[in-house]
Amino acid sequence: MIKKTDNELVTECLNGNNDAFTELISRYKRLIYSVAYKFSSNTEDVNDMAQDAFIKIYKSLSRYDSQYKFSTWSVKVTTNICLDHVRRKKLNSVSLDEIENFTGCNDSPEDYYLRKEHSQMLMSAIDELPEIYKEPILMYHQQGMSYKEISEFLGKPMSIIKNRLFRGRHALRGLCDATLV
Repeated sequence: MIKKTDNELVTECLNGNNDAFTELISRYKRLIYSVAYKFSSNTEDVNDMAQDAFIKIYKSLSRYDSQYKFSTWSVKVTTNICLDHVRRKKLNSVSLDEIENFTGCNDSPEDYYLRKEHSQMLMSAIDELPEIYKEPILMYHQQGMSYKEISEFLGKPMSIIKNRLFRGRHALRGLCDATLV
């Protein structure tokens, strides 16, 4: 039996052959899970992110550009899903320090509210960044990944990662200043 290319499988899937998508999943399941695992070591979160990635990949197949490798495209989709998942989880959780500060009466309710509002404004500004800046910003500041880890993960030289972080931070300053006016 001749093994079909990824592009042939995508075309078949778009023409209604669900077995073609099953084949794509079997080819890239380990890759998708390894990407998700880089964002969380919690098995439940990894499973959720991978499942969401498979769904997004399936729904976005019509936008896949065959000039790029399917594996690269699917990693990009998965990374975006994982970044969104981590951001949502971070926004929905409150750190112990925040609880301690709030209940310890070190801050007034107004200070707590202003700090939370600033955090939400910053996340909104990050959402407005172009993807090439948003990705490394979130990986560095939210995930705590090093320049080297980001460089390896994105497959870009460290000089490009440093440049994108610098430009992303600069753009954030501009976006945050613009919202304060």
